[in-house]
Amino acid sequence: MKKVERINVIMRYINNRSHFTISEIMREFNISRATAIRDIREIEAMGMPLDAEVGRAGGYFVMNNSILPNVRFTDNEIKALFIAFMATRNQQLPYLKSRQSLAEKLLGLLSETQQDDLVLLNQILLFEGTNPNNPDLLELSDLPHPILEKLIQIILLDSCLQLTVKEGQYTIYLLHLYHEKGLWFIEGFDLKEEKRRIFSVDKLIDVEPASMKKQLNKKKILEKLSKQEEEINLILELGPRAIAQFKKYHPLKFSLTYTNPFQTTAMLETYIDINNTDELEELTNWLLFLGKDITIKEVPQAVLTSLRETFHRGCPKSRA
Repeated sequence: MKKVERINVIMRYINNRSHFTISEIMREFNISRATAIRDIREIEAMGMPLDAEVGRAGGYFVMNNSILPNVRFTDNEIKALFIAFMATRNQQLPYLKSRQSLAEKLLGLLSETQQDDLVLLNQILLFEGTNPNNPDLLELSDLPHPILEKLIQIILLDSCLQLTVKEGQYTIYLLHLYHEKGLWFIEGFDLKEEKRRIFSVDKLIDVEPASMKKQLNKKKILEKLSKQEEEINLILELGPRAIAQFKKYHPLKFSLTYTNPFQTTAMLETYIDINNTDELEELTNWLLFLGKDITIKEVPQAVLTSLRETFHRGCPKSRA
């Protein structure tokens, strides 16, 4: 480890402690006593307030209001941060204003040359959702749902939520909050009906913490859900063209298991409720969307029937 890097790491190490000794620094960073003392003196000279304790077993106390030095980024780290901001600018992510101010603060720390590089990157790189005629333009549709930040603040404190939607109120135990196809969804365990539910954040009217009389056990909830999982009745093997189609669009609960390191073949295993007419119709259209680069290993007869009927309806009638 280079000296500059080592001193920065030591400063972070001692900043998190109210007291430390030279021996601890020697052991932690595998350096000699003389090197440890020199490093501590340099850190003191840089302004970190340390109070030496006299005695054989003495050490140093970190005085109150100690601060870390300015974080230094390499050119590549700066570009990585800036590109990450650019790529997520139009993805309906929360804390948009905070991310904008963070980017402005980052730019204020850079040299003119580094700023010029980032301006050029901003002109050249276009990401999904970016207006090509004005990359800096933020469309109204890019803003997240106003309730999203409130939701995040609540779930950081409590996993039990009272959701209000148009259909009524639900008390759930939060399992995941996820972003899919430009939309935010809540996956939770309905505490009344004891089953998994998914809610679109866009359809939320309100969300509040749910006061529970007894502590809920997430492990027991997951055990209940695992027992409720339906048996797999659809197994597909996908080739590279079908995988490409899958990435363009797939139903939310579907996921692939790649079967080679190059991710050119994959398996899909799931359950299809053949009694759900809407789900059966959606699956039928989706299988046709995947194309010919699939091999059906297992499928309900109702799905095959639906595929044949849909295919024949789409074929032109032969002339007599």
